[in-house]
Amino acid sequence: MPTLIRNRRLHLLLLATLLPLSGCFSLSRTAPPQQHYVLGASGPQEHTALRGDPSVADSSGTLIGLRPPRLADYLATRFIVVRQGVHQVEFSEYHRWGEDLGRAINRIVAGRIASRTPSHRVEAAPWPVGTSPDHVIQVHIMHFEGVARGQPGNGEGEAHLLATWEILRPLDGALLARGTTEVREGGWSVGDYDSLVRLLDAALEVLAEDVVQSLPRTLAP
Repeated sequence: MPTLIRNRRLHLLLLATLLPLSGCFSLSRTAPPQQHYVLGASGPQEHTALRGDPSVADSSGTLIGLRPPRLADYLATRFIVVRQGVHQVEFSEYHRWGEDLGRAINRIVAGRIASRTPSHRVEAAPWPVGTSPDHVIQVHIMHFEGVARGQPGNGEGEAHLLATWEILRPLDGALLARGTTEVREGGWSVGDYDSLVRLLDAALEVLAEDVVQSLPRTLAP
């Protein structure tokens, strides 16, 4: 008799464990599919620019290297981030970056700097073995997200980029130039992640342009 009672209790415990799980599996079948996004509206052109143009190569062989960008901790995720109000952030479960965000930003910024400075070579970290940049650029990303002012599908928002950057001499770590870039681009319909990624992509154009504006005097003899 004790064995029968014990077996019945085990059976009931097993049922109690499986019932909640069956509900979870049911929910997962009705969940929307994950969407993945990448930066780089003109990727092939930027990839070509990184190699440099031999016909206009700088006689001094100036090489500019981009270190891996430093991201705010909450941005170091595959989830696209949307800020609600001042302090609340949401991580979009079904809308994610298709690659590591830091590497993507570095690749895009390097390519856009290269396209604006064809007389210099630009390399994004990790650099090829034996590479020794004459100048390095360090970017710090504090904000790279959507900002919502209403509910998804029923409100207007904006894309927000806030970054600081430094141009350094790698031999001794001397600071040659520094700056801050902030872009707030409106016109984002909350919930339209494809549009948000395009706006963030465009913000990186501004970041690259700001860095390039400091390069001529930095690279001067």
